[in-house]
Amino acid sequence: MDPLSPLDALFLHTEDGITHMHIGSCAIFAGPSPSITEITALIESKLPVLARYRQKVRFVPGHLGHPVWVDDPTFDLAYHVRHTALPPPGDVDELEHLMGRLMSHELDRGRPLWEAWIVEGLSGGRWALISKVHHCMVDGVSGTDMMAALLDADPAARPQPALPWRPRRTPSDMELAADAVVRMVATPARRVLAMSKGGVHLGRVQRDVSELAAGMRSLGAGLARPAAHLSVEGLIGPHRRWSAGRCRLGDIKAIRAAFGGSVNDVVMAAVTGAFRDIVIRRGESVDGVVMRSLVPVSVRRPDDHTANNQVALMVAELPLGIADPVERLHAIRAEMLALKGSHQPTAAGAIVAAAELVPPALLALGARTLMTVLRRLPQGAVHTVTTNVPGPQQPLFALGREMLEYLPFVPVSEGVRIGVAIMSYNGAVSFGVTGDYDTAPDVHLMSARIERHIELLLDAAQRVSAAS
Repeated sequence: MDPLSPLDALFLHTEDGITHMHIGSCAIFAGPSPSITEITALIESKLPVLARYRQKVRFVPGHLGHPVWVDDPTFDLAYHVRHTALPPPGDVDELEHLMGRLMSHELDRGRPLWEAWIVEGLSGGRWALISKVHHCMVDGVSGTDMMAALLDADPAARPQPALPWRPRRTPSDMELAADAVVRMVATPARRVLAMSKGGVHLGRVQRDVSELAAGMRSLGAGLARPAAHLSVEGLIGPHRRWSAGRCRLGDIKAIRAAFGGSVNDVVMAAVTGAFRDIVIRRGESVDGVVMRSLVPVSVRRPDDHTANNQVALMVAELPLGIADPVERLHAIRAEMLALKGSHQPTAAGAIVAAAELVPPALLALGARTLMTVLRRLPQGAVHTVTTNVPGPQQPLFALGREMLEYLPFVPVSEGVRIGVAIMSYNGAVSFGVTGDYDTAPDVHLMSARIERHIELLLDAAQRVSAAS
């Protein structure tokens, strides 16, 4: 029995029929499209390194413990790998519409929590593979690792014969409950033992406490300040829209070289500019308006390729009131530098760690209660979520077909009507914009404006280079 971490369990408990907690991607490949039999054989050949794909969630009786991963004795790959086609002419708008529809439905909790759709009929002789994986299985980084494991760096690689697989015995409810009680008692003892083995270093303890206090102050102060009311924040429904924007990583690096900062600063500045355009187009004032975004930050070690969630959170303030793209970039750069020194991820990590000491039944009840409250009383603390995940920088192949684009999907939750996921792959950067179907009909404009703001920054960078 492999228990979910408290953070993984929260992603399960907060799903309520409106807030869907799956992440996803749309990978576009050069043609011709393989058959569903070929794709199924490819996925089957990779299952030995994708253990979670043949496991399902079991809930512990009475919520005595967090849910656990167990092998699915009735695992049926044909259920998870599906096939569809776009109507002619198979343009990108149709693909984006399909992506939004597929992401509007929650995964079946009685089965392993993933689906893959092979999509034929994309214009230009291309095809797509849409992936949908529950957030309790992976975070953005481990989700990218899974895609890299599924595909091949060698275009000549072909699926190997599938190895026999025999599921481990399914534990009984009594065994689940007994194991949960043992873990409940052992968790505090394990923490004390780990601390004693590591030794107590007064200077390090003082530094850690100081950083934690600073992070808590920064995080608390940011969320406690009244937020501007914007139409991009509020109640949502169960259905989604999705659109994708694109640019070249080399262009972003040229902008960074001209004005300083990081790749993330540049993409955040473009996203901020696009939100400014959307809000103005909706007839709202942006004078002096600051928009708040949750920014997930990976705390995963570079050598850690496990499939669980290892993220902390920061709250970034995006200056919608700044009209000039370069001035906006400088403001974003200053904001992100301040956040790095604020220790907000340390505070968020401590909150997640403390969740291990909360009885699982209370954690589940608290998550469900929070979602009920948010439906009746919108949260109002943040307006959006923006997540940036670096992807592989070499071409990947499926059955000899090159993956041309890797487009991400981020879920939105109560109070957040538009979210943006950013993914880099093989010299390109893509922006996946998720919107609530009823309250965010302009996600296609959002993705187009992100592209436009990259162009504006690049034009400014080229003028600086020409002047020097």
